[in-house]
Amino acid sequence: MEEIVHFFGEEAAVVELPRLFTNPFHYRPHPLVVMAQQRLLAYFASHPEWGEELRGGKMLGVLVVRCDDGRLGFLAAFSGNLCGSNLQPGFVPPVFDMLRPGDFFRRGEALITAINHRIASIEQSDDYHELCRRAAEARRDAEAATEAHRKAMATAKARRDEARSRGDASEAALTRESQWMKAELRRIKGRHNAAIAAADEALAATRQELNALCEERKRRSAELQRAIFDHFVMLNARGEHRTLTEIFAGTPQQLPPGGAGECAAPKLLQYAFAHGLEPVAMAEFWHGASPQGEVRHHGHFYPACRGKCLPILSFMLQGLEVEPEPAAVEGQPLEILYDDDCMIAVNKPAGMLTVPGKLDAVALQQLVEASTGGEALVVHRLDQDTSGVVLFAKTQAAQRALQRQFEQRGTAKRYVALLDGCPSADGGTVSLPLRPDVDHRPQQMVDFVKGKPSITEWRVESGERRGCAEWRVEGLCRVALWPLTGRTHQLRVHCAHPQGIGVPILGDRLYNNSPKSHARGRMYLHAEWLEVTHPVTGERLQIMAPAPF
Repeated sequence: MEEIVHFFGEEAAVVELPRLFTNPFHYRPHPLVVMAQQRLLAYFASHPEWGEELRGGKMLGVLVVRCDDGRLGFLAAFSGNLCGSNLQPGFVPPVFDMLRPGDFFRRGEALITAINHRIASIEQSDDYHELCRRAAEARRDAEAATEAHRKAMATAKARRDEARSRGDASEAALTRESQWMKAELRRIKGRHNAAIAAADEALAATRQELNALCEERKRRSAELQRAIFDHFVMLNARGEHRTLTEIFAGTPQQLPPGGAGECAAPKLLQYAFAHGLEPVAMAEFWHGASPQGEVRHHGHFYPACRGKCLPILSFMLQGLEVEPEPAAVEGQPLEILYDDDCMIAVNKPAGMLTVPGKLDAVALQQLVEASTGGEALVVHRLDQDTSGVVLFAKTQAAQRALQRQFEQRGTAKRYVALLDGCPSADGGTVSLPLRPDVDHRPQQMVDFVKGKPSITEWRVESGERRGCAEWRVEGLCRVALWPLTGRTHQLRVHCAHPQGIGVPILGDRLYNNSPKSHARGRMYLHAEWLEVTHPVTGERLQIMAPAPF
């Protein structure tokens, strides 16, 4: 254990310990965690063999612990494996080492690999390609012959119609010709269907073998995955233990996702609980280049992933006093921007949910209903951390009409943001396809294959606009943003992503984890202006809430 716990020196003695343990999904890194991070980065210098993989990008974690003798130190972990191994000096071991030679995982993986090789051998063989070619050719021949005869039938029909109009042919002869051509079409289809059936029959045995191999691969993979999850036995602070299968049984997905239990945070807590170490504070940080599609900055701290780690850590942290989730903003006066019989627009404070969520916190919709005494029907939403113009409908007809405008891009929107730095350009257009990051919900990621289009026009604010000069002194930049689409977190990703503006929004706890950003207390993104068509009068309305920064 001495080789795993990295003990602090006298510099840690003057640091006040936290009263509650870190909430892994919403935290500011404790000073001891920052010390541990710097020590770990220095430790990498003694292992240059890790350099290339670390520079390519890796999520790392540190856990400050207190030993029985009162000494403070920290544990370190990496997510997944490092340089092809789960075991590296100075890091905690995995909860379950799937990479041990001769273990059931290796044996099961070898069987699945052998099936993959057999499938590839069949699919790449000359015999299989020839059978597939003949089957495809039979279908092409059938389609060509049928189409050619249909064209001949159309030409013949036009000729018969012309003959009828001139009266120079008997009706019986014309009818016989029409009947023969229809019968010939059936005969052509019959001949080619027989050829297709023969080609398919020749191919059927090989495809049946391939299907059987694919089913066997699927079955063995599922069995191996279940066995893996049963071997991940997680501990919590009370000394209780559960397998990953048991932990995820009560979740909506019911089964653990691939890679569950291999993130840094569960590894750290598992080792601490197993060796009687008291957890003090924890954090995970990104090292190296940003992964493709995601927004990760070297050295920045990030919350634990919710897709894999939320159920696991919710169990493991039982028995520890953990920092609570931040509550939504309450007690702020409701600022009404527009109000009539069919709709109402209000200025949402930063930190307040638009509609009620899982947390027991008052949402903007509830405040509007309490203020007006009627229904506030949802038309669109702003992120919890975004402030600005939000529109609610008072009737279902108005709701449908307004929602249709948002869906069909019949609205216009302008946002203002403070960026945590200066972009390289003064403005432009960002176009990036976005989709949910399933392992880090609610975050979004760029995916040029499965993502949905998202477009934002932007421009750096200049001149005498409020606060511009003051923000520049602090190294910040005020920008205007015009979203032309309405994807989740679109503006936040477009600002932070290196293929977008390349500078994250100040205070964005999902896509910007710089210390300066954490200290601000809110995300500096504000929906300043919304233009819609009134659902009854047809008047074009412009609703404004000037940015508070």
